[in-house]
Order: sequence, then structure tokens, then C-alpha cells
Amino acid sequence: MEQRTEIFVNGAWEPSAGTETIKVVNPATEEIIATVPRGAASDVGRAAQAAAAAFGSWSRTRPEDRARVFADLADLVAARSQEIAHTIVREVGYPASTATITQATGAVEELRIIAESLAHIGWTEQVGNTAIRREPSGVVGAITAWNAPLRSIVSKAGAAIAAGCTIVLKPSEVAPLTGYTFVELAKQAGLPGGVLNMVSGTGPEVGEPIAAHPLVDMVSLTGSVRAGRRVMQVAAETIKRVHLELGGKSANVILSDADLGQAVAVGVADGFRNAGQVCGGLTRILVPRDRLREAEGIAAAKAESYVLGDPFDPATTLGPVATAAAHRRVRNYIEVGISEGARLLTGGAEPPAELKRGYFVRPTVFTGDNSMRIAQEEIFGPVLVIIPYDDEDQAIAIANDSPYGLAGAIWSADPQRARDLAERLRVGRIRINGAPLDKRGTHGGFKLSGVGREWGRIGIEEFLEYKSVIG
Repeated sequence: MEQRTEIFVNGAWEPSAGTETIKVVNPATEEIIATVPRGAASDVGRAAQAAAAAFGSWSRTRPEDRARVFADLADLVAARSQEIAHTIVREVGYPASTATITQATGAVEELRIIAESLAHIGWTEQVGNTAIRREPSGVVGAITAWNAPLRSIVSKAGAAIAAGCTIVLKPSEVAPLTGYTFVELAKQAGLPGGVLNMVSGTGPEVGEPIAAHPLVDMVSLTGSVRAGRRVMQVAAETIKRVHLELGGKSANVILSDADLGQAVAVGVADGFRNAGQVCGGLTRILVPRDRLREAEGIAAAKAESYVLGDPFDPATTLGPVATAAAHRRVRNYIEVGISEGARLLTGGAEPPAELKRGYFVRPTVFTGDNSMRIAQEEIFGPVLVIIPYDDEDQAIAIANDSPYGLAGAIWSADPQRARDLAERLRVGRIRINGAPLDKRGTHGGFKLSGVGREWGRIGIEEFLEYKSVIG
């Protein structure tokens, strides 16, 4: 079992002031695989002081020099991608067959995009007699997510560092081990001491002190709506900027002229990524009412094709949910769906009988209506709901009838028709006919899905402030 006892402050590992530890559990085996420090507010204080001391020099580095650091960091992460993927499989239960591509290699891609994006930011603009400058926001508290533990760190801490900010990082207590690897590699890439600092711990004990600390100028969180609200409340005491990537309940809108088989199958696959533990997953499938039975058959067959089991087995295509609490919550939502009168097409609340250990949930598909809790609330597990509609206007109305606005999809034989309808969706990202994600675009949403955007040039610009110099 791996035992970590340190936090990372000012370029060095040092003991945490916390006297307790956090157990890291493999969700596929329910075994403890590591312990990390349960950090304390005084740890945050040391990290914030180091970040504040480093800000002056790092913020004045040239963008091209920062770009070289990120290019080198991308190479270092690529060289250890198999090891990183192995860690993520153990921490999160992500199937190994896809973890390297989506998690480790995906992080490398984001690091390279950060490096190239720095050249495309307008750092100074002359408007009349005023030079408008874009400058780093300051010390950023980065509170990252467990479901993509490395990519979340890259999207937040990486983008902020590229902007010229310095960081106090809290990796998720569910999946903290990848954070330890990242800071080691960042140091190897030449990141000066104090630019990146890391304190492991829980939200109340480390996350809230980060949001409250007077030396922290801005807080970036990926997490639940509840966590986002709490960060906003705490940050408001010192009038900090907040950058929040929260939940989603994204609609896959399939129009009458679309290839129904492809649209439903691709949508189910999107919704079941990482056992449904993705904030932008397409968890509501909207289909024409006269094709509902056909869509139900396609979705059920696709769901039943998934293989649950050991995430390290190449045959496994669906892993467990990440924690015992998530296991209980997701299964409860399935029971709620049944009690609300939704039609259960496949799956169910009972764990798969053949798996005696692990937090596994059977891939589950319902047919229901948009008023149900399973259609309105983020479940964060392998549970989808098919919702029929009568016409195009009703489809858009159903898609927008959500407290969230993170992502969506539209399928049509006429791509321009789909693009026209995309203008009517109140969400931050829309894929047309299954187009792959482009991380030079943006990730983030409307309404309860958060504040601000990640990825690419715009993700870096989120961590910049404007300054006018007149005359």
C-alpha cells in the first residue's frame, strides 16, 4: 500500500500539519490502496504564502518561456502515460482499455494545446490613448475533480499557470495520487518553487480554507452544485473571482430525419463514459414519439452489450462508480425512477450478481418524461432516460427545461438544420451528428452548470484580468 505523508510547498515535499490520513479505495475491489495526508488550514496558509511570494517573478515571465515549460511537461507526462493510466484505473475504476487514451493521452493533448495557445492571446491592445493589458489574476486556488483527476488539474492549474498565475492545488480526496505525480513532473519540467503548491485533504478542511484565504485571489472548482455554492459563499467574504465547472443533465436531441441507430448508440456510449461519471454526458435521449419503440430497443441492446468487471481486464467496458456513497446514491435514483412510473428497459438497482466486490451498477435505461427526478437531477452513474417528443419545438423546449446547461447534441440528416437548432439550446457545448470534441474549443455551461470556461486559449484567458494604461 502506498503511503504519502507530505504536501508540496515552495518546490519541496514537507510534512502536513494534519494528524490524520485519508484512505484511497480501489472501487473495483473495495481495498485500500493508499493513504494521503488529511491536510489542515495551516497547510493551506503555507502554500498560499509560497504562491504569493512566487507570483511576482512568475507573472513577469514571457509567454513563450511558459509555453516551453508546458511543452516539456507534456513530454514528461507522455513518457509516464501508462503509469498514470494505471493509477487512474486503481483510483477511479476507469476501464484500462480506454484510460490511457481518454485520461493520460488526453491530458498530454491538453498540455500541448495550452503551450500553443499562449501565442494566440492578445496580451496588449491599443484603444485610442489607452493600452489595455491582460495580466495574471494572481494566486489561484484550484480544487479539482476525481472523475478525470489529471485532466482536471491540467484544465485548471495548468491553464492558470500558463496565464502567469501561481497555484494552491487541492486534488480530490477520492483520487489524489495522480496529483502527486503531476507536481513531480511539473518540477522536472522546470516550474520554479512556489508556482505550484499542493495540499491534499477534504473540502471542509482544505477546500474552504483555500477559498477563504486572503492571499488567494481567485478560486476555480470542478465539483457538485452544492460545492460550487459553498465556494461562492466563502469566496464572497473576500470578494474573490470564482470559476466553476459544475454538473449537467445533457440532452441528446435526435431529429426525425436522423440515423436513429447511430444517434442512439453513440448517445448511450457518451452517457456511459466512465460509468456515467462525466458531467457532460448525454443522459437524456430525446426521440420522436413515433420512433420511441425503435429507440428503446436500440438503447437497451447497446446498454446490455457492456461488460462489467475488473477494469484491468481488456474485455471490460464499464467499470464501477467511484465510492460506496455513489453506489448507494445511484442505485437509489434507479429505485426513484421506478417509483415515479418510468418504464425500466434494462438494468436495475440490484448489483450484478456475478460481481461479489466493487461498487458496480448495472447499465440502466428508462423511458420517462422530463418532469421526473431521473430527468432533472444529475445522477452521475450509468443511468439514462429516453424522452419522447411530438415536434421540433417541443424537443428544444424539453432540452432547455433543465436547471443545468452544460452540453448537448443534435442529430439530423441536414447538418445546417442541426446547427440552426443549436442556436436555440441554452448550453455551453453542442455536438452535431457525433462530431468529436475539440479541446481548442471551450468546456463550461449555463445556469447551474457553472461560471466560466475551460480548454484552449479561452481557458487560459479566464485567469487574466484587464488593466488600462492611459497616456
